[in-house]
Amino acid sequence: MAILSANFDVEYFVGGFGEGLDHPECIACGPDHLAYAGGEAGQIYRIDTEKRTFEEYANTGGHFVGGLAVDADSNVYACSGGEVKRVTPSGEVSTCFTGAPDREIATPNYPVFDADGNLYVSDSGTWNQDNGCLFKVAPGGQGEVWETSLTSFPNGLALSPDGSYLYAAISEVRPRVSRVAIKEDGSAGTVSTVAELPEAVPDGLAFDSKGNLFVSCYRPDRIYRVAAEGPLDIYCDDPEGTMLAAPTNVAFCGTDRDIFLSANLGRWHISEYRTDSVGAPLHYPKLS
Repeated sequence: MAILSANFDVEYFVGGFGEGLDHPECIACGPDHLAYAGGEAGQIYRIDTEKRTFEEYANTGGHFVGGLAVDADSNVYACSGGEVKRVTPSGEVSTCFTGAPDREIATPNYPVFDADGNLYVSDSGTWNQDNGCLFKVAPGGQGEVWETSLTSFPNGLALSPDGSYLYAAISEVRPRVSRVAIKEDGSAGTVSTVAELPEAVPDGLAFDSKGNLFVSCYRPDRIYRVAAEGPLDIYCDDPEGTMLAAPTNVAFCGTDRDIFLSANLGRWHISEYRTDSVGAPLHYPKLS
């Protein structure tokens, strides 16, 4: 049984559903109120959170699937096989982004849309090589290297609810959550540290409607919460690593964004949490 922090008004850890997924790292909410996840062998899953069922409807070509983003037409943008791939609702897969003219993307890890349809993508680089960066892809597909100082395996991303900052989980060297100010012209501004996470490997990020930031960790099997006005606390912790098993990504899903889910890279299920938090609205741009 997982342990919940006594600092939050959350009664119990609910448990897992969707047993049978192939080591999912990612979980994302679509405009159709479905959840989406990816598998170790390229699987793209579509999840009905009300019926608690899922289906594999596409495959990226046998390549591990990292983070996901979804547009207004429920096309999924998946980091997989050294590219960002576009997956249509019917399961057709095509290459969406491979890098900028001056730099190819090495290890695309997580994508997130802003209100204007720009797609920010973390390039984690190589573990312990300090060679990551952040890309930005315009709605027409033109990509650029957007930020170059966050080099130590930049991982999960989240846009602040007001759209003024891009938050990034930095997984190694000095594990932390950083944020990059987005200037009026769309360029990257000041970089600052939001929370230090020593002896952890932060991976995924998600905001609730009150501005609290949830941080899921590959190690330990834990989810932190960074309060909008307050300290960093442990939100959920599983010392046994069974219900939370390398909870790499988190998302608020469902019709009302009140179903809090995490993917479990270490096992075969999606975990669900009983909470009174509601997710911040996401951006689903119309791109075609």
